[in-house]
Amino acid sequence: MSEDQGTAAVRTPKHLWVVGILAFLWDAMGAFDYLMTQTQNEGYMAQFTPEQLEFFYGFPAWVVAFWAIAVWGGLLGSVLLLMRKKLAVGVFLVSFVSMIITTIHNWGMSNGLEVMGTTGLVFSVVIFVFALFLYLYARAMRDRGILT
Repeated sequence: MSEDQGTAAVRTPKHLWVVGILAFLWDAMGAFDYLMTQTQNEGYMAQFTPEQLEFFYGFPAWVVAFWAIAVWGGLLGSVLLLMRKKLAVGVFLVSFVSMIITTIHNWGMSNGLEVMGTTGLVFSVVIFVFALFLYLYARAMRDRGILT
C-alpha cells in the first residue's frame, strides 16, 4: 500500500488553482502599483492629478508600512495558497488587517474621498471584499485539510 494506513491523500480541488492564480495576478498588480507609487515612476504616475500625487506622496511612514504589509502579504499569501501551505491563512489575515488600517487612514483620517472621488472608494471596497474572500477561502481550505 503506497499510503500510510488511515491516511487518505487529499486531492487539491481545481478551484484552488483558479483562486490561487487569480489571487496571484491580482496581488501582483497591487505590488506593481505599490512599487510604481513608491518609486514615483513618471510614466505610471502621469495618470493621476497633481492633487492625487500630493495625496499619495504625503502618506505618513506608518501608512506606507501598512500598505507594504498589505500588498506584499497578499502576494506571499497567494504563493502560499498555490503551494497548499496553511501559513497562507495567517499571511492573508495580516495582509487584510493591514489593508483595513490603510483604508481607515485614506478614507477616514484624510481627504481621500475628496481627492480620489467615488471611483477610488469603490475600488477600495473591491480590494476589501477580495482580501476578505482570500482570507476566508484559505481558512476554509485549511479547515478541509487541503492546506498542510
